[in-house]
Parts: sequence; C-alpha cells; structure tokens
Amino acid sequence: MGLFSFTQDVAIDLGTANTIISYNGKIVVDEPSVVAIDRDKKMFAVGEKAKQMHEKTNPNIQTIRPLRDGVIADFYACEMMMRGLIEKVNMGSKLFTPSLRMVIGVPYGSTEVELRAVRDSAEHAGGRDVYLIYEPMASALGIGLDVQAPEGNMVVDIGGGSTEIAVISLGGIVSNGSLRTAGDDFTADIQEYMSRQHNVRVSERMAERIKIHVGSALTDLGDEAPQDYIVHGPNRITAMPIEVPVCYQEIAHCIDKSITKIENAIISALEHTPPELYADIVHNGIYLAGGGALLRGLDKRLSNKINIPFHIAENPLYCVAKGTALALNDLSASFLMR
Repeated sequence: MGLFSFTQDVAIDLGTANTIISYNGKIVVDEPSVVAIDRDKKMFAVGEKAKQMHEKTNPNIQTIRPLRDGVIADFYACEMMMRGLIEKVNMGSKLFTPSLRMVIGVPYGSTEVELRAVRDSAEHAGGRDVYLIYEPMASALGIGLDVQAPEGNMVVDIGGGSTEIAVISLGGIVSNGSLRTAGDDFTADIQEYMSRQHNVRVSERMAERIKIHVGSALTDLGDEAPQDYIVHGPNRITAMPIEVPVCYQEIAHCIDKSITKIENAIISALEHTPPELYADIVHNGIYLAGGGALLRGLDKRLSNKINIPFHIAENPLYCVAKGTALALNDLSASFLMR
C-alpha cells in the first residue's frame, strides 16, 4: 500500500443474527444485526447495545433487525447498521476517511434484486469497491478446504435466516440448496411450543436463550444431556407469572419439522451431484458451519439419516467471516462477484 493510499480492505459476514467484520485478517467486530433508531429516524444504537434494547423500547425508540431470511428486509436500517458497525473498526488515521474495499457474504439463493440491495447498502455505508461472495463458498474457504481442487466438498451452513448447502469443485458450486429455514425458525418453533404446550408467553430473546441452553436435534443425548432450563413468564390466559422447567427432549420434538426440512434439502442437493463428486463427499464427509451447527446432536442425527459422516467446523460461527477475509487476498478469483 502506497504512502498516500487510503483504501482499506474489510470483509463482512452480513448475517441475519450477527454481523462479523474482519480487518487486516482479524475479526474486529462481532455484534448482533440490530439497530435502534429514534423518532427522527437517526441511529440511536447499533449491535450489542441495540440488542439489549430489543423488545424493551418505548414509543420514542424502535429496534430493527434489518435482515430477514438472510436478505435485507429494511434497506435504510441496514445501511445505518453497516455504517455504525464499520465505525467500530479502528482503521488508524482519523484525519482521512479511507475508501473501503469490501467483500461481503451473501446467500446463494439471493435474487438479483437482493444482491443489488446488499451492494447498494455497502456503497452507501462507504464502500468504494464492493465484491460479493456466496456464503457456502466463503464457509468452505473459512473451513480450510481447497475449493480450487478437482474434488467434491460439501458444506452445509446453517445461519440465522437461511441454510446454505453447496457441493464445491474447481472453484465453483456444482449443486446447491438454499433454504429459508434456519436458526430463526428454531426460535419461532420454541416460542409457539411454549405458548401451546405450557401456556406461557416467551419473547424472541427468551426463546433464543432456551435454544442455546437446551436446544437439541436428538431426544437422547446420553451423558451430554444439558440440565433443564427454567423459564419465567406470564401465563397466556391469566397473565399471572409462572415458572416452567424445559428439557432438551421437548425442544428436540418442537424443532423436529424444521430440521427435517434441512435434511431433505441436503438429500436433494446430493441427488443432483455427479457420481464422481458424490464419491468424494462420501469419502471426505460433509462439513457443518454456522450457528446452527452448534445444535446438540445435529451432526449425529444427520450422519444417521444420510449415512455420510458430518464434521462440525472449528469455530463454525466464524467460517463465513474467515472465508470472506481470505477472499480479499485474491480479488480476481472466479467465485467473487462485482
């Protein structure tokens, strides 16, 4: 970089649940994808601070999750959120505002309009050169797979808003599945279950805590079973406070349908995989990434269902972020979109 060059490279995993920013090859921002705005439509808070306000605001403040199902649902809020999170990155000199060269991960199932929305938001947030990379490709890079090799590798990235499934060979995606069923759907399933089965109203944040503490894809975890989680909330009928212990078997039952959709999408992607690449996948196994990979017993359930070994990536939450950062090293790569 020259003496008078003020271009800075940042990689962004723009996720439904969390936005992660890498700078100089290091993850420097990892915050919830939430922004709070005031009555004048000005940004009041962003990231973790805004999430703490979520579902606790007064009429003067509104919290917004700008992304739904992996794509932008509120363009203006997304632009403000990106700008606010980028400002958290310490880029050295305060005298000049650097031009930003960005690589951003996007769902493989995104439409042209949705890709355009991501690009426009990034440009309005200060991006001069904006490159897009599909999330399953970024996940494969972040896991450490050789995506340019003549060998089949399969990645299943279960995020907050979407599940991305891809078979990768020679730097391209051979077969894929992009499913708008993921972590947010597990959370919604838990909310609905608690209301129907226990007559207790729980917030989105409470349902997320239940998922983290006792979420499971199997009804028998053996010695790895977590302790019951105590839920406090108002009775749906009487509005009186009640206390409900929730076990992991209940959660496994209530999110079963959503997990089955993911299973079917993986099987569908395998059906469209050429035999030679299919053989590679059986030999190498399938890699799980994203926050959904942390669901207890998911790898074992999928292995039993599909008869192919499933491997949970190291630090699955950061696979896309690491992959987008690595993509900055070769901006001429065929898998990057301008």
